[in-house]
Amino acid sequence: MILNIQNLIKRFEQKEVLNIPQLTINEGGLIGVLGNNGAGKTTLFRLCLDLLKADEGFVLIDNENVSQSNAWKKYTSAFIDAHFLIDFLTPEEYFYYISDLYGISKKEIDAILVDFIPFMDNEILNQKKHIDKFSKGNKQKIGIIGAMLIRPRLLILDEPFNFLDPSSQIIMKRVLREYNQKYGTAILLSSHNIQHVTDICTRIVVLEAGGIIRDEKNINETTKLEIENYVTTQLLSK
Repeated sequence: MILNIQNLIKRFEQKEVLNIPQLTINEGGLIGVLGNNGAGKTTLFRLCLDLLKADEGFVLIDNENVSQSNAWKKYTSAFIDAHFLIDFLTPEEYFYYISDLYGISKKEIDAILVDFIPFMDNEILNQKKHIDKFSKGNKQKIGIIGAMLIRPRLLILDEPFNFLDPSSQIIMKRVLREYNQKYGTAILLSSHNIQHVTDICTRIVVLEAGGIIRDEKNINETTKLEIENYVTTQLLSK
């Protein structure tokens, strides 16, 4: 088990925005967290990364309490939004900065980046400009690639398909599937798009109003149809 969440509660100004009694993720899992805007996806991920403090409960990554230890940071990586980037660096400088933090040589980083060439689509490297000059879509790519460089045991991506054009979304799905299979990295990603989640995830967790309303294996097309039906008949009727 790489991630263990127990009795996790977060409140903002006395309002409860997240209440997760239990959620566990095993090594090598590929899990999609599905939910509308405001469902609690980003809050959940920020709590997992100790970017927010829980009001109750705890998050363990490989049995390390994220609010009490830094050990989990060595094998956990994430991209939540563009604030994770260092805007005044070029993509190359940003990738090498990450390599320095984790003790990875530039030669190793260059070799790893080869796997992402189709995803970068000749728009990231050798552009001779800082990250703040890139489009939102390319900033998204830079952040996701940066999070994957260290080949973590746990990778957390919040809405990774945002700002990407359709062809880049397709490549992103292939990259995540192959990465998960090749390195055994547990991937936890969120989306408000049912198709993105059901296309690649082997397990789907549905959040609504800060709580888990469904948690099931994505076995076949039936899972997608059941979730679509639930969203249509339950959520949209509110």
